[in-house]
Amino acid sequence: MDPQSTYDRIAGHFSKTREYAWPEVEAFLEGRTGDRALDVGCGNGRHTELLADHAPVTVGVDLSRGLLREAGRRARDRGFDDRATFVHGDAAALPIGADAVDLAVYVATLHHLSPRSERVRSLNELARVLRSDGVALVSAWSTAHDGFDREEGFDTTVDWTLPGGETVPRYFHIYDPEEFAADLAESDLVAVDVEVSSGNCYGTVRAPDPVA
Repeated sequence: MDPQSTYDRIAGHFSKTREYAWPEVEAFLEGRTGDRALDVGCGNGRHTELLADHAPVTVGVDLSRGLLREAGRRARDRGFDDRATFVHGDAAALPIGADAVDLAVYVATLHHLSPRSERVRSLNELARVLRSDGVALVSAWSTAHDGFDREEGFDTTVDWTLPGGETVPRYFHIYDPEEFAADLAESDLVAVDVEVSSGNCYGTVRAPDPVA
């Protein structure tokens, strides 16, 4: 179940259902600015658009070329294409230099990576690209969601239904909140705040302390 081919297949329909930024992302960005911003797993660019209001240079990275096309179209249609660039890349091997960004969001993507070592690797990549005073928001689906009657994290598939009725399975790792906090702690990131909101785990994180 390759996430790139999965999201390439559903990109157009998926994008139509992802019009608005999440309130939690809006709240995180309120009052924050930077020179360079990063949207990891940018999808159709809805959060890249929001980031572009907080930084003059914003980069959206996604594994799906189909979703990158949707993001580019959104940027042109909404007039933020002069402040945003979209790049094909893997969250666990970001095509971004070290110490490059002040502000980042990594929303609704971590849970698509498998196994755990790959998820932690992606968190380490986020730590690598953040500047010393950089800050980011990380989110993942959680067992706290009403649709999951489980207390511990687990792997599952969630079907996406296309307009013609075809279903496309998508891999998810559903985090329990303690497990999410543990993965953040295992990574090079420093957790500032971890919470559950709207059935998702959220972590406000910062770059690691510089080595003395």
